[in-house]
Amino acid sequence: MTTAIKVENLSKAYQLGQIGTGTVSRDLERWWMTKIRGKEDPFLKIGQTNDRTVKGTSDIVWSLKDINFEIEQGTAVGIIGRNGAGKSTLLKLLSRVTAPTTGNIKLKGRAASLLEVGTGFHPELTGKENIYLNGAILGMRRKEIQRKFDEIVDFSGVERYIDTPVKRYSSGMYVRLAFAVAAHLESEILIVDEVLAVGDAEFQKKCLGKMGEVSKGEGRTVLFVSHNLAAVKTLCTHGIILENGTKGFDGDSQTAIGKYLASSLLEDEEGRIPDDFYRPYKQAICKLRSFNMMNLEGIKTNCFMLHEIMNFEIVIDSEENIDGVTIAVIINAFDGEPVVYLESLYQIDNLKLNKGLNKIVCSTSNNLLAGIYSITLNVFNKQNGVTYDYIDRAFELTTLNTSAIHQHYRWTSNQGLVYGEAKWEIK
Repeated sequence: MTTAIKVENLSKAYQLGQIGTGTVSRDLERWWMTKIRGKEDPFLKIGQTNDRTVKGTSDIVWSLKDINFEIEQGTAVGIIGRNGAGKSTLLKLLSRVTAPTTGNIKLKGRAASLLEVGTGFHPELTGKENIYLNGAILGMRRKEIQRKFDEIVDFSGVERYIDTPVKRYSSGMYVRLAFAVAAHLESEILIVDEVLAVGDAEFQKKCLGKMGEVSKGEGRTVLFVSHNLAAVKTLCTHGIILENGTKGFDGDSQTAIGKYLASSLLEDEEGRIPDDFYRPYKQAICKLRSFNMMNLEGIKTNCFMLHEIMNFEIVIDSEENIDGVTIAVIINAFDGEPVVYLESLYQIDNLKLNKGLNKIVCSTSNNLLAGIYSITLNVFNKQNGVTYDYIDRAFELTTLNTSAIHQHYRWTSNQGLVYGEAKWEIK
C-alpha cells in the first residue's frame, strides 16, 4: 500500500504570555540558532506537556510532543482524545494552517480541510464565489470546479442562497457548504474536525455516508476528529488516541475506542469509588461508596458468559434515612450508548436508605453478546426529580461470545449487542 501521510517527531510549542525571551542577547541567540544555523530553538526546551488540569511552572506549552505515525492511502482514521489533547492542533499542522516547531510532515497529494466554521471562506464573497476560491486554493482548474459545481450545491442544500454572501449564512448553512466543497473537490486527503456537530442530524448522517464513500469507494484518505464515538466506529477502520499532546495508541478503531473509554474507568480492586471522582450531581445527603460485580458463586469478576447470572453489589453511604430512592444500573456499549437499563423501582416501590452504609444487590441474566461494556450508576428520587449521586461509565464489564447452553455457537459484535430470546414455530 502507498503511504499517504507520514509524520516524524512532530511537535508544536506555544508560548504563554510574553513572546520575547526577556533580553536582547537571548533574542539574538534565538535568531542566530533558528534562522541562520537552522537549529532548534534553545529556549523551548523548558516546556511542559499540555496537561490542562495541572498548574504549570513554565510559559512554554507543548501542544504536541514527538508524534510519529504513518497512514496508508484510502484509510479512514479517527483521532480521539479529551479536550486539550492536541487533536485540532494536529489537524492544523497537517493542513499547513500553522507550522510545526520540530519534526516533518509528508503528504502525498492535495489535502482539503474542514477545521472550524468559517475556515477557508471569505465572508464578503458569495457561496458560489467561495466554491471557486476553495478550488483554486487546492490547485484545481476552473473547468474541474465547474464539473463538480452542481453536485456540490445539491449536496449542500443551500441552492437558494448560493449567490448570497456567506457572512449572512447560519453556522449550519456555513458547515453544509464548506463540507460539500471539501468532500467533492478532488483532493487525495480529506481532513475533518468536530465541525459536523454544528449540522442537523440528517446532514450529519449524509456527511458520514459521503466520507465513507470517499474513503472506501474513491480510495481517498480521511482524517476525522470527533467526540461522537459511534460515528468514529461507523466510519473509521483505524484510530489514534492523543493524550496531553502525546500519542497514546495507534491501531484499529474499535480497540482505540475501547482504550479511550477505559482510560476513565475506576480500577480499584475493592471497587471503591473515591470522593474526588467526578460526580456531576453534588447532593451531600448520600454517596456511592463502592461497586462490585460477582458471579452466582459470589466470586468477584467483571467477565461473564452469555446467560450467566450477574450480581451487582452497590454500597451507598447515607447521612440520614431517605425514602423513595431509586437505584439504576445502566450498561453501555463501548461507544458510550446505553444498552441495558436496570431500575430498582420496577421491583421495590419504596426503597429506603438507612443512615450509614447500605448494601444493595441487583441480579440479572447476561444477554449481552461478546464485547466490552461500561457501567453507569444513578441514585435518585423519581417523585421530586432529585439526583443524589451519579457515576458515569466508571466500571468495565466484559462478556464472552459463548455459553454452556450455546457452546457450539459463537456470536460477534457485528450481529448486534443483545441476544434476544424468541419463540419460533412453523405454521
